[in-house]
Amino acid sequence: MNQNTNAAATATPGPAIFQRLSVLSYPLIRITAGLLLMPHGAQKLFGWFGGYGLEATGQFFAESLGMTPGVLFALLAGLVEFFGGLALVLGLLTRPAALGVMVLMGVALSVHIPNGFFWTNGGIEYPLMWGLVALGILLRGGDRFSLDARLGLKI
Repeated sequence: MNQNTNAAATATPGPAIFQRLSVLSYPLIRITAGLLLMPHGAQKLFGWFGGYGLEATGQFFAESLGMTPGVLFALLAGLVEFFGGLALVLGLLTRPAALGVMVLMGVALSVHIPNGFFWTNGGIEYPLMWGLVALGILLRGGDRFSLDARLGLKI
């Protein structure tokens, strides 16, 4: 059984429409994850969407989070979120992009852990969820609806 039919075979049996559409479930998760990460990177890198841009975000990273040099860490976070998110959307270098998101979320977890679990208190809930989504994407790769598959990339 090849990878594509295996994905459909593992879907929970139900109405035929769900079985036919189940092949879209993973690309929906991968693409949505990328699209939701990109604006966070744009906030850090470009100051879009109400963000503060690289210099101010770097200052916050250095002064409030103790991450120095702040501009470098803000740049790295912004690059992972924006370009890593774009890579997830396209399914291009999907596993390296997902790994980058996982590392970023590991750092975010270390920053948020003193605030407990719930995101409403600045806790770990949100970065934990993103890290686990990235882990799932890392394990599966780009899959059939990706540039990785189209280009024959086996990473």
